[in-house]
Amino acid sequence: MIPLNVSIIGAGRTRNGIGEYIGKYFHKCGARVTSVLATTEKTGLQASSALKKYGIEAHPHTTFEEMVRGEKPDAVVIASPSSTHYEYLLKCLDSGLHIFCEKPFLWDDHTDIQKRAEDVLKKAREKKITIAMNSQWPFSIDDYEKICGGISIRESNHFSIRMSPFSPGRVMIPESVPHPLSILYCRLGPGRMEGLNFESDGEEEMGIRFTYLFGTRACDVLIRLVHQETQPREFSYGFNDRVVSRSLDLNNYEIYFHYGNKKVKIADPLELSVKNFMEAVEKGTEPLIGAAHILHNVSLLKAVDGGFGEFEKRAPWKS
Repeated sequence: MIPLNVSIIGAGRTRNGIGEYIGKYFHKCGARVTSVLATTEKTGLQASSALKKYGIEAHPHTTFEEMVRGEKPDAVVIASPSSTHYEYLLKCLDSGLHIFCEKPFLWDDHTDIQKRAEDVLKKAREKKITIAMNSQWPFSIDDYEKICGGISIRESNHFSIRMSPFSPGRVMIPESVPHPLSILYCRLGPGRMEGLNFESDGEEEMGIRFTYLFGTRACDVLIRLVHQETQPREFSYGFNDRVVSRSLDLNNYEIYFHYGNKKVKIADPLELSVKNFMEAVEKGTEPLIGAAHILHNVSLLKAVDGGFGEFEKRAPWKS
């Protein structure tokens, strides 16, 4: 197999970027990370320099067109701020490049995000371009079941997740909520939301509750978001009262799940997400977080954000 040539848009670690780690795993999985795209020469050099510790020699660029002409990538990682995703998605499609896009897939001030996502994915299908969204926590479900036991789906179910996003306030929603929506989709299948409710006292904490209706069954969902800037940030999730918590060994970035008195090292779900995309490109198959999943995620995410907008209007801390 000929190695995949990959370019990364947004490889820097400004604030909480994940592009550097995505680049690390593409390199580890056998791809050639040949270039990075940044907004300035300075940030491009910084991103390129940061990748060297993984054995990656990536040339910095400041324009998409120059990068594509000079590097001739097969695939592009879009890990830039979400407001820039749509522009880069279109440019990648026009250039015939496979796309690994960080969540949220699309997020800006436009009201037609769903239609834009549909158009992007339709064009990708017509041009036989592979698109995956990186919402990696569904790739941890196998390890979750190893430590907790198999997830038994009942007529009525419960799912809870606690996340600690870097950014406070309403921006916590697009930063974090794609993850639980992806877990629900992968484990329960497509569904719809009913009874959306919020709990919040301002910028630092938010609770999101709804019932996820799938087929003839239901799952009561609680998403707890607590702003946290320091690493390692708290993370836990589980179905039907079997909740695992995550810990990190930051010295070698090993990840562990804890359940009761059990502690198990797990595969990094980000690495599994990258592998899944690379296999989909190689075989011409649909990635796990592919078109149908992306559209479902975008639709429910927009509904959650819109619901919080209405909640904010009557929020007690604004009076």
